[in-house]
Amino acid sequence: MAKAQVKRGSVQADQTVFALDIGTRSIIGMVGVVEEGKVKILAIEREEHAERAMIDGQIENIEKVSVLADKVKKRLESRLDIQLSRVCVAAAGRALRTRRAEFELELPRTQTIDEEVISRLEAGAISRAEEVFNEEKEAQGDSRRFYLAGYTVCQYYLDQYGMMSLKDHRGRKVKVDLIATFLPSEVVESLYTTMNKIGLEVASITLEPIAAINAAIPENLRLLNLVMVDIGAGTSDIAACTGGSVAGYTMATVAGDEITEAVMKEYLVDFGTAERIKAQINEGKEITFSDILGIEHKVTREEVFQCIESVSGILCREISEKIVEVNGGAPSALFLAGGGSKLAGLRDGLAAALKMDVNRVAIAGNYFQASAFSDEYDLNNPEYATPLGIAVSAGLNMINDSFRVILNGKPAKLFRSGSFTALNLLMMNGYGFRDIMGRPGGNIAVTVNGQRKVFYGTASEPASLSINGKEGKLSQIIQAGDSIDFVPAKAGVPAKAYLGDIEGAATCREITLNGEYAFLETPLKNGDVIVIKLANEENEEEEEKKEDKIQRKEKNGPEEKAAIKVAEEEQKTDGRRVSVPVERETAEALGRETVQKQQERSIQWQETEPAEKKEMESYQQEKVPAKQEETELGHQKAKLRKLLFYLNDSLITLPQKEDGSPYYLMDMIEYSGIDLKNPQGNIRLTVNKSQAMFQQALSEGDRIEIMVEKRTS
Repeated sequence: MAKAQVKRGSVQADQTVFALDIGTRSIIGMVGVVEEGKVKILAIEREEHAERAMIDGQIENIEKVSVLADKVKKRLESRLDIQLSRVCVAAAGRALRTRRAEFELELPRTQTIDEEVISRLEAGAISRAEEVFNEEKEAQGDSRRFYLAGYTVCQYYLDQYGMMSLKDHRGRKVKVDLIATFLPSEVVESLYTTMNKIGLEVASITLEPIAAINAAIPENLRLLNLVMVDIGAGTSDIAACTGGSVAGYTMATVAGDEITEAVMKEYLVDFGTAERIKAQINEGKEITFSDILGIEHKVTREEVFQCIESVSGILCREISEKIVEVNGGAPSALFLAGGGSKLAGLRDGLAAALKMDVNRVAIAGNYFQASAFSDEYDLNNPEYATPLGIAVSAGLNMINDSFRVILNGKPAKLFRSGSFTALNLLMMNGYGFRDIMGRPGGNIAVTVNGQRKVFYGTASEPASLSINGKEGKLSQIIQAGDSIDFVPAKAGVPAKAYLGDIEGAATCREITLNGEYAFLETPLKNGDVIVIKLANEENEEEEEKKEDKIQRKEKNGPEEKAAIKVAEEEQKTDGRRVSVPVERETAEALGRETVQKQQERSIQWQETEPAEKKEMESYQQEKVPAKQEETELGHQKAKLRKLLFYLNDSLITLPQKEDGSPYYLMDMIEYSGIDLKNPQGNIRLTVNKSQAMFQQALSEGDRIEIMVEKRTS
């Protein structure tokens, strides 16, 4: 069939998909348009690196890479007579880190599974993956900044049955198994910087192994256990699929460059010459070349193959080990992609290392037509796996990061595959669970006369999420062109309390803090122990002593009677303490110890005139600080406006918010005793016996349940 030429000026730039594969050995650019569910490739351009500006798929020299990328871009623009401004790229496999995690939720009853439940489920699994990843980083002393680049769902479960999708199904127990991917910030930033230098905006970014498998293995084949290996110059990216979805991806640090370097050392040639020798092995002809000394050589295919046999064996062993690691064993079939897949003897070597039938190891390309076609080019080329995969993934919305989304007035960073919700967007752009859920101010719990007393911090201000000017939900699917505004939750103010805030502290007879006397303005902290004796308790003690002394009066001897007489004289003064003279004879009768006690009491409680008493009371009032008076007034006001709730069958009262806004279910987490970040089971949320969400507003009198259910094995 004759190849058709694309008519210049017939394509609109805003209708095209521009994919750029920035590889270790070359840069390949493709431009296509979507037609009838496939990507039609209109133009392909390729440029080889003159110098080693890329190492193992990572940009080392931004300036040199940007110059070469600009050549590819300009040639494509000239061929199609358009101006390209947006580009789709992929991050190299060398730098990615993956962690697999599971998370299970048990709902309060059998119900329809909606997007909100799925969002909560996936967020829980991501949180676990992040915790494991961060712990490993700290243990290794890795101080680099990583962030979540996305995640791939491997499997959903509904009441223990495996499912491809949970949406709109009915059940009670739901579970997800996913792979979270993390990238160092420098990997992504180098891609963004390189593209910006040539006037291109990054419209989408994905991972190279995911892009390659999207081109090489269509979704209808993923029920089989298949593995794709994209062997480039610097790395070999590996992706495995089974059960209808991608099950894992990784990379090997060996690839085509190791073979090239072996040829360089054997024949004393430069890198370019070694690459040409390697490429001619499959041609079966005698290979002619000159070494760096100018000496001409002629070698046979068998001689070159023997030269690289040892290194090729190492390559096959390392790739096969990684395949077994990510797939759990040899796959049903193996697809080889990338320029390195053409290396002579590679198919046989990998089949032997994996103990597979060599007929089950194939060069990728046969299934490219399932998602892409071209009137101009033959796409059945394993080197096109990654650039074609980038174009297909973006053009067919296999990754939603091809969309342009504005977050708080700026383009959001989007790099992931699969469904795309507001929760995904926030987490990929640096927001954490505390920004989304909020945190109430810390409480202060003390013990007063053996009873626990809590001073509560203020509730957090809930986060605000709007999508295109309307109130949004975390589970809401983000569409192309959406504008999202997000105000993070504001943490509540921690409680502040002073010794003088203890009820009765200002008028008590005695108060101690942790066994010692302290000023009323002393700040309280968690765990403080306060012992307070109130003034009315003193009167009660005196009445008890009086009764006791009267009962003992007739039974006591002279010494005790004299002491009782002193006490009775004191009591005749209507509460005023007076000095009672003690005669020498009485002193001798009572003994030195009794006299000393009576004299001390006499000196301590001299009679106070009314005017002096007023002055003393005034002085005591002045000792109470103004801050304490304000605190007491604040507490009096708070007592007048308490709100009552039932939390886990216990009554809880909270101060009404100053702005009159309601409490939210998320506010109650602090009082439930549950560590949301590290739950020991599945968290069940209900309000008035109905399933609830963290952002649900509460009404006074609501019956709230926040419980952790133990995970079943």
